[in-house]
Amino acid sequence: MYKTDMSTDIQFLPGVGPKRADLLRSELEVSTIGDLLRVYPFRYIDRSVITPIADIVADAAYVQIQGTVLECRQVGKDKHLSVMVGDDSGRIELVFFKGVKYIQEKLQVGSRFLFFGKPSSYSGTVNMVHPEIDPPVTAEEAAKGKGGTLTGVYPSTEKLKNGGVTAKVMNKLMASALSVALPAMEDTLPGFVLKEKDLVPLDFALRNIHFPQDAHALSKATRRLKFEELFLLQLSLLKQKYIRSRSSNGIPMPKVGEAFHRCYRALPYDLTGAQKRVIKEIRADLQSGRQMNRLLQGDVGSGKTMVAVLSCLIAVGNGYQACIMAPTEVLARQHFANISKYLAPTGVKVAILTGSSKTAERRDVHKGLEDGSIGIIVGTHALIEDNVTFSNLGLAIIDEQHRFGVDQRAKLWGKTSSGIPPHVLVMTATPIPRTLAMTLYGDLDVSVIDEMPPGRKGVQTMQITEAKRGALNRFLKDQISYGRQVFIVYPLIFESEKLDYESLEAGYEKIVQEFPFPPYKVAIVHGRQTPEEKAFNMDAFVAGRANILVSTTVIEVGVDVPNASVMVIESAERFGLSQLHQLRGRVGRGSDNAYCVLVRGDKISQESAKRLSLLCDTQDGFTLAEEDMRMRGPGDLEGTQQSGLPVNLQIASLAKDGLLLSEARDYAQSVLDRDPDLSSEQCRKLREELSKNRYSKNDYSKIS
Repeated sequence: MYKTDMSTDIQFLPGVGPKRADLLRSELEVSTIGDLLRVYPFRYIDRSVITPIADIVADAAYVQIQGTVLECRQVGKDKHLSVMVGDDSGRIELVFFKGVKYIQEKLQVGSRFLFFGKPSSYSGTVNMVHPEIDPPVTAEEAAKGKGGTLTGVYPSTEKLKNGGVTAKVMNKLMASALSVALPAMEDTLPGFVLKEKDLVPLDFALRNIHFPQDAHALSKATRRLKFEELFLLQLSLLKQKYIRSRSSNGIPMPKVGEAFHRCYRALPYDLTGAQKRVIKEIRADLQSGRQMNRLLQGDVGSGKTMVAVLSCLIAVGNGYQACIMAPTEVLARQHFANISKYLAPTGVKVAILTGSSKTAERRDVHKGLEDGSIGIIVGTHALIEDNVTFSNLGLAIIDEQHRFGVDQRAKLWGKTSSGIPPHVLVMTATPIPRTLAMTLYGDLDVSVIDEMPPGRKGVQTMQITEAKRGALNRFLKDQISYGRQVFIVYPLIFESEKLDYESLEAGYEKIVQEFPFPPYKVAIVHGRQTPEEKAFNMDAFVAGRANILVSTTVIEVGVDVPNASVMVIESAERFGLSQLHQLRGRVGRGSDNAYCVLVRGDKISQESAKRLSLLCDTQDGFTLAEEDMRMRGPGDLEGTQQSGLPVNLQIASLAKDGLLLSEARDYAQSVLDRDPDLSSEQCRKLREELSKNRYSKNDYSKIS
C-alpha cells in the first residue's frame, strides 16, 4: 500500500485524484496533504442549532432548519426548482438552479431533511437558495449533539465549486487528510517551546482547528498555530539580522567631512529633534564597519529628504559616492531640484539620470560617475542600467522602496567597485503600522521621524456630496483669486480600467467648462500620456502657469508645490486611508491655510464612511495606517491582501494579532540569545523548519 504522510502528493488523498489535485494546486496552492491541512477555516458555523422556520429573517447568518417537503416543482422560464418546506412553526421556499433533476428526485413530498444555508429575500418573502441537504436527526440525536457542532468554512473560488470541490467536499477531504496524516505526524516545534509557551501539540491543534471538540479546544488550537507561524517568521528574520550583523563587512566611514558641516551650517532652519536622532543612528551605522541596512519611516513632509542629503554628504566626506533612487521621474526631478539647493554651499556636484535624459546628458553623467567627479546622483530605474558604472559607490538610498523589485535593487548593489556592498538606507513616506514593519522589515534596523518641522500647518479636511458641487467650485475660484493652486484627483485603480479613464476625461471636460480659459488654465496628468506630455503638464503646474491640475494618483508620491493649497479627491470612498493621507500631504507645504475636500457618493458603505470620517478627524499618518490595516488587512499597503509579506500568513493576522506577534518576536529573540546558530540538538526542529522553502525568500526585508 502507498505510504501516506504530510509530504504525500495531494492527488493520492482519497476523494481527490488528478483533476481535483490540479484545481487545488492552481486555486489554493495546495500540492501535498500537509499543504491541505494548513488551509484553515476562516470562520465556523454552529451546526448544533436547529432554527424554527418562523424565526428566520432575510440576510441573517447561515441557519439550519429541519422540515418536511410540502411541495417540489419546476417553475419559471429557466425551469428552476422551487421546494416548499415546513415545520411546526411555519414554511419557507428553497430554490435550486443547478442539479434540478437529481434534487427533485431526492426531495420527495412528505420526506424530512436537514437544510443548511443563508436566508435571502425575494419579493418581500424569505427564501433560501441552494442550501446543503442532509438526513434528518432525531430528537435524541440532537440532544447528543449529533446535528454536528462547529463546522469550518474554507476559502473557495468559483473554479473550485464548479469543479466539484464544494464546502461539503472540503470538509470530507480535511477529515480524510487528518485520518491518514495524524498517525505518523511529528511536531514542528521542539518540546521546550511547547512547554515554555504552554502550547498544545501539533496533532491536537490540527484536529481541533478543522473539527473542534468545543470552543475551548478551538481557542487552544488557534493560539498554537498562530504562535507557531509568527514565531518561526520572527525567528527567521532575527536570525538573518544576527548573521548579517556578525558577518557583513561594511565600508567604514569614520569622518563626517567638511561638506556635511557647510550644508548643515547653511540650513535656513533648525532640524527637528527626530531628524537629529535619525542622523545620529545613521552615522553610528556608517562608522561601525558593518553594512548599514536601515529603514527610514517618516510621514509626508517630516523632512526625510534632508536626512538623505546629510547622509549622502557623510559618504562624500569619506571619499565615496552616493545615489538616491526614486520610483518616478517626477519624484526624481523634484529630489534633484531640492538637493541642488541644499548642496549649493558645499561644492559637491550632484547630477540626475532618468529614462528621458538626453544622449549628451547621459554621456556626461556616465563620465562623471566613472571618474568620481559626481558625488551624488539622483535617478530612477535608469541608475541600474548595465552601462552605468560608479567610481566608488558607498551609499545607496532608495525612496518609496516597495515600488522596486528585489532584482532591480540587487543590480544597484552590484555597482560597488570595492566588492563590499554599499550601505543601504530605504525610505518610505507611507506610515507602516508597527506590526507590519516588524514583519516586512523584521531584519532591518528601523528609524522613525515622528515629529513635523515647525511651521507645517495642518490641512483642514472635510467631506461633501455632489449636492455641494456648486459651493465647492465657488470656493476653488476664491482660492485661485488669492493666487493659490488646486489639485483635483480621480481614482484610477488599474491603468487599463476604461471606465475610470472615461470618468477622468468627463470630469476634466466639466472642470474646463466651469473654469474656462482665460482666466483659468487647467492641466491634466495621467498614466496613458507619454513621459513628455506628463512632464509638460506637470511642469506647467509646478511653475504656476496652470491653476488646476487634474490627475490620477500619479501625483500621490513626492510632488512638492508649496503654492497648492487645495486637494480635491473625487470618489474619495474608493481610496484607502493611507492613500488618502498621502494625497492630502501634497498640500499644506507652504505658509498658507490648506484644505482637503473629499467628494463622496450619496450612498457609501459603513466602512467607507468610517474611513473618511477618520481622515477628517486626524492628521497623524501612523494612527491612520494602524486603522487602515485593521479595517482592510495589511496587504493593502502593497495593493493585494497580505501580499509582499516574507511568508504567506495562513492563520495569523497582522491586523488583529499584534500582541501575539510581539510575544513571538520576544520569544524568538530569547531562543537566539541562548543558541544564536540554532545548532543544539534541542533546536534541530527549528533548524529544519527554517530551512524549508517558505522561509528562503526574495522579499522586502532582504534588501541587500
